[in-house]
Amino acid sequence: MHEGKLVFAQLMDFLPKRDFDACVKRYRGNYRMKEFSCRDQFLAMAFAQLTYRESLRDIETCLSALQGSKTAHLYPTPLRRIAFYDEEHQRRLVFLTNNFDLPALTIAQLYRCRWRVELFFKWIKQNLRIKVFYGNSVNAVKTQVWIAISVFVLVAILKRELRVDRSLTAILQILSVTPFEKTPIFQALATLSAPNSENPCSNQLALFDL
Repeated sequence: MHEGKLVFAQLMDFLPKRDFDACVKRYRGNYRMKEFSCRDQFLAMAFAQLTYRESLRDIETCLSALQGSKTAHLYPTPLRRIAFYDEEHQRRLVFLTNNFDLPALTIAQLYRCRWRVELFFKWIKQNLRIKVFYGNSVNAVKTQVWIAISVFVLVAILKRELRVDRSLTAILQILSVTPFEKTPIFQALATLSAPNSENPCSNQLALFDL
């Protein structure tokens, strides 16, 4: 059935073409397209995502404030200290902000939302293979992140549909070294051992030091 068909092509068969084309049409993704269609871009970036391809410099976010004995005097503007008691986890949290207008509870809720964003990036770091971004624009970064998530979900669909008794991480590692194999994808996943996760090629972007 899959004789002569690449493992990568077999994986892409799990991508619902009708739904993909409907999204492209809805958002006019191919408007003013010359040669490289949305599907072409998706396939190229999905392959790069699956096989650890790199092209641009890392983007790392580091946050630091009020470190060192002189920082309180050298910081240019006054800061507001807010304490909040988290009843759910029974702990007291302290936040620093330069906003003196919003209520303390609103500030605490904003920090809670920010923490959810950081947890999302932590999930990206642990599950998606993004070490470098291929473009610097907001659209380029969003496109790469969403395609990376799509590949992860696609592999999850494959795992469910084929009832593969392996972790998603193991499946991703196996697929990363077998994209050009011409064997049934289920056979490839069943017979090969997952590469060592400590291998230098399994690079991840440390967006946050969590």
